[in-house]
Amino acid sequence: MFFAGVLLTVLLTEQSVAQCSICTKTASQLGQKPAKGLNAGILYLMLTPLTVAGYIGARWWKREKAFMQEENR
Repeated sequence: MFFAGVLLTVLLTEQSVAQCSICTKTASQLGQKPAKGLNAGILYLMLTPLTVAGYIGARWWKREKAFMQEENR
């Protein structure tokens, strides 16, 4: 649930700045529209591994919870 809240916050934020200083300088030289595209690409590349890690973590947590319940019986 926490991960879903963080994900929604990131996606619904109007201006998410996800650029390092070099990318910011490059984006400022490109103009407004390409800079927004670059920022969207950076956010997309950031969310992909986080989504995979979140899925693996959720599966592990669910399996661990079931294991603990079986152990307590």
